[in-house]
Amino acid sequence: MSQKLVNLNPDLSRLRAEGLDISIGKSKHLFVRGVPYVNAAKEIKRGTIASVLDLAGETTIPPESHVIFFVGDPPCDEQGSTLPGVSPNSNQALGEGLTPNHQISRKPTIGATPGKYADYYEKIKTYIAIICSPAQAIDNTVTAYTHPVVVPDEEDDSVFKYLDTAATKSGIVAANHKLEGLKIAIVGVGAVGGYVLDFVAKTPVAEIHLFDSDFFLNHNAFRSPGAASLDDLSKKQMKVHYLEGTYSRMRKGIIPHDCIVDEHTIELLKDKSFVFVCIDKGTGKRLIVERLEEWGIPFIDVGMGIQLGENHTLGGIVTVWTCPLN
Repeated sequence: MSQKLVNLNPDLSRLRAEGLDISIGKSKHLFVRGVPYVNAAKEIKRGTIASVLDLAGETTIPPESHVIFFVGDPPCDEQGSTLPGVSPNSNQALGEGLTPNHQISRKPTIGATPGKYADYYEKIKTYIAIICSPAQAIDNTVTAYTHPVVVPDEEDDSVFKYLDTAATKSGIVAANHKLEGLKIAIVGVGAVGGYVLDFVAKTPVAEIHLFDSDFFLNHNAFRSPGAASLDDLSKKQMKVHYLEGTYSRMRKGIIPHDCIVDEHTIELLKDKSFVFVCIDKGTGKRLIVERLEEWGIPFIDVGMGIQLGENHTLGGIVTVWTCPLN
């Protein structure tokens, strides 16, 4: 639920995209961990900000309260004096095993609604600046923006094994949703197909089916994305199994088929949402194209030929043929 709420709300997702260690507890408090501050001994410590999270369903609304709670020593300025607005608090358990030691009250004085924060992005950013500034005055390298590795919730149905914060940072989360649930096939995972996989694997499609009957050998390591190890090559794996092992570190739904697509296996493509045809053998390609057209499955057929010319120059031809959805 925590990650789902963050992803659904732009104010929360902006905080995560900028690198704050945020989470949402079962008590519906917003937590920001790893916040640097100065204590009374003028030491730099790290504490946790907590804020009540006001929601309408699963959508955040402007915070009703301008107050935050703080787990840690009383935040101080660089001289060790308690910051204005800090007061003791020991009566409100927050869940997650956290009980705040203090609360901090700083009302915004500008904006459309003076005294209230417009959203949680504004509220948290304001308190981060207030609490962290003294620590940064002592050591300008400390920061609350730690960019933690974030994993999906257990009940989350994400295909990724850690959260795609790149989509959030780029503002393409809504566009990515269009790809969820799709079943993609890549026929031929050599040079071109390997790079197609590298891009497709980083989208939220449900399944990526790999078709190839060749082994992953030395020459493949110099034609494929990434950097294969000597141990990878020594195993003499099928290409599809090597790529499955590599990309399964990042996501679920990589399904290898160590076979060619011919009249015996063509039916494996029938339920796919989209097919990338990355082979150079004409006979097999014709069968695939004819069946995909018959079944109304969109596909891209891409091929590349490179030759060495005079004076050791390279030349070649790239062909791309597409069949879109009706």
